[in-house]
Amino acid sequence: MKYVVMIGDGMADRPVDELGGSTPLKKAATPNMDKLACSGITGKVRTIPAGFHPGSDVANLSILGYDPARYYTGRAPLEAASIGVKLDDSDIAYRCNLVTLRFNKGGTRAVMDDYSSGHITTEEAGELINALKSGLKDKDLALYKGVSYRHLMVWKNGSYKVECVPPHDILEKEITDYLPVGEGDEVLRELMRWSVGVLEGHPVNKKRIKSGKKPANSIWLWGQGKRPRVPAYREKYGVSGALISAVDLTRGLGIYAGFKILKVPGATGWLDTNYAGKTAYALDALKDVDFVYIHVEAPDEAGHSGNCKDKIKAIEDFDALVVGPVMKGLEERFKDYRVLLMPDHATPVKLRTHTDEPVPFVVYDSRDRRNNDGVAYDESIVERGDIMVVEQGHKLMDYFIKGVSG
Repeated sequence: MKYVVMIGDGMADRPVDELGGSTPLKKAATPNMDKLACSGITGKVRTIPAGFHPGSDVANLSILGYDPARYYTGRAPLEAASIGVKLDDSDIAYRCNLVTLRFNKGGTRAVMDDYSSGHITTEEAGELINALKSGLKDKDLALYKGVSYRHLMVWKNGSYKVECVPPHDILEKEITDYLPVGEGDEVLRELMRWSVGVLEGHPVNKKRIKSGKKPANSIWLWGQGKRPRVPAYREKYGVSGALISAVDLTRGLGIYAGFKILKVPGATGWLDTNYAGKTAYALDALKDVDFVYIHVEAPDEAGHSGNCKDKIKAIEDFDALVVGPVMKGLEERFKDYRVLLMPDHATPVKLRTHTDEPVPFVVYDSRDRRNNDGVAYDESIVERGDIMVVEQGHKLMDYFIKGVSG
């Protein structure tokens, strides 16, 4: 038996006025996902447990079958694993975004203009992180390069009892009320203030401004936590696995799960990502492993940007370039296989951040094709009375692999 999970990150949404009260997922042309909904088991699942922030870290941990209440320690430690940073028990990892702050004329107040610095390139970001590293004086603090705007700070013997806010949650808001608060907050605040002085005049940012692009003029620290301890998939489910994602967070989860991490050339996490490459790598991996997790970030990024057009395109590309070819490849190469299709959470374009409502899913089994005529894959699934309901998100994977939901 082969198992394939396809995640359209943040694909679910809420009614949008400019779409006549529809959603990007409903508006998008998704014949391949609709076909799955017509021939699989449809349902809704709550990937964000009560009391948890609706982050991709919590949601994907749930989808993979790990109870966040038991295993979640923070987002940044997952990303640390992805970029090869080994954490000691005394280390606290923080996600370090390169962001664009919009200052007033006196430079005394700032608004969060862009959580991604205009989706800065990895090469440009690398120069900026190197500049920060060379000027960092505190030996207990270390910076590590990641991908695009996503980087890492590790604080040896540091504090994680700090309230930090994700930058994508405070777009167009004045940052004063959202700076770190709690034990050790001054260390974090001072590092963020210091970064502005280093970054504002950097040649990379001068060039970006001259080209009409947003500068990466500050870092933003959040998502802190210690190294998690989760059982590998071979131990938990008795299967071998591989994972494809352009996002360090998701790759880090795969590393802790014991998966082979497939690095696809041109995988960016945005609309220009190499969809075809992700599909080809996934199908080829199934020659050697039982389980493949395919994560596509683009719908989520479009949701954070508040751009309906981009989100519709991201969803349509996911359907045409990932879902369709994966299903065709599975049918041609394997007899017995199961597929799980879903978003990890909703990212409504109107809110430009994640929400925690249940999301629709489809489980398709090549040995048990259903006949759900007229069912489309969109948010309307969660309103139906004839669906499977999974209140504890981490139990969906038990059903997907083991065939049990309790």
